[in-house]
Amino acid sequence: MVSKVKIGIIGGSGLDDSQIIENRTERVVNTHFGIPSDVLIEGKIAGVDCVLLARHGRNHSIMPSNVNYRANIWALKTLRCTHVIVSTATGSLKEEIHPGDIVIPDNFIDRTTKRVQTFYDGNELLSGVCHIPMEPAFCNRTRDVLIETARGIGLGVHEKGTVVTIEGPRFSSKAESNLFRQWGADLVNMTLVPEVVLAKEVGLCYAAIAMATDYDCWREVGEDVNVADVLATFKKNVTKVTDLIINAIPKVAALDWSDTIEELGKTVNTSIMLPHSN
Repeated sequence: MVSKVKIGIIGGSGLDDSQIIENRTERVVNTHFGIPSDVLIEGKIAGVDCVLLARHGRNHSIMPSNVNYRANIWALKTLRCTHVIVSTATGSLKEEIHPGDIVIPDNFIDRTTKRVQTFYDGNELLSGVCHIPMEPAFCNRTRDVLIETARGIGLGVHEKGTVVTIEGPRFSSKAESNLFRQWGADLVNMTLVPEVVLAKEVGLCYAAIAMATDYDCWREVGEDVNVADVLATFKKNVTKVTDLIINAIPKVAALDWSDTIEELGKTVNTSIMLPHSN
């Protein structure tokens, strides 16, 4: 049986425009893990069922540490999404990744300190402990569709990249920024973790579209990262992200994801250690 595709879209800073969805219906969802960042907006993009959620709330009132990532992902799963495609603003740690460039990440380094990263935390809904493997961190089939779509619409993208997720809301110090570069990271942001982990834990095909908005603070020349420049760069280049999402969605929906979704489910099931009696 072919799985019906339904795509969740989590919009980050500067990308939470519900106008990209047709036949919009707002859904208030309350989950076992709390309330999501905002109402979920259901509708269609290019005839494909989609759900849009503003990660920081539509008024951008929720700082990265306070986003209820578990409620967001659980709500999308509850609405029967099979995929999650997200946008994220990032700082570039490489000279060749210029502000305004698009990157399709394939890995991450977690430098967060305050965030719950599992649904299996001893609550009454889910039993056991889930040791989910994070290689691959992202759904490679979904990443491939994004990359191929970008080529097809003439949008240059960096086809892989490692993102360091920091706690925030402050930006990095120069010493931290240079340390991340020594680790071989390409980008730094504040929201990818635990979102990517939680999506995998519930068997969702997750991929990210990262926009570099600045060079963080590691360079010896040029301005260091600041909020005004981040927002200005994102606003100037946001159509790249929306065009990529709108064009990729029908291509995702045209594929048979049954085996991929089944494999993700098996990975989750075999990662759970259930309690046992002595």
